[in-house]
Amino acid sequence: NLANLSDGVHVLNLKVWDVYNNSNEKDLSFVVSESEEMTLNHLLNYPNPFSNFTKFSFEHNRPNEYLDVMIQIFSVSGKLVKTLKANIINSGFRDETISWDGLDDFGDKLGRGVYVYKILVKSSESGEKVEKFEKLVILN
Repeated sequence: NLANLSDGVHVLNLKVWDVYNNSNEKDLSFVVSESEEMTLNHLLNYPNPFSNFTKFSFEHNRPNEYLDVMIQIFSVSGKLVKTLKANIINSGFRDETISWDGLDDFGDKLGRGVYVYKILVKSSESGEKVEKFEKLVILN
């Protein structure tokens, strides 16, 4: 048992030897959490502000699980202008695979300004979901 570990990501480094004194090393990443609820942390898009494209990234506590991701981009008045969907699986706790070119659902370039986006991540295994909001800025 590993007692008194703080919440967060930890790495356990293992080094083993066989009877011929050959060694091998492996790192094992794991998350300590107060609860088993699905979490979503460090949500951002980069670059922000952007002109031609941005890439969304976030951390989660569901490695090796299929996750359905939906990102909705809204104008500041609340109008939905773009929906991005992806089904992802990561061996780690971070995803950076979803990018966006700044076009709306009709293929038109959005005007410069501040937009709000909502990310919804749902586990395909448990059905559990979590969502968060963040802002992005488009420069033309």
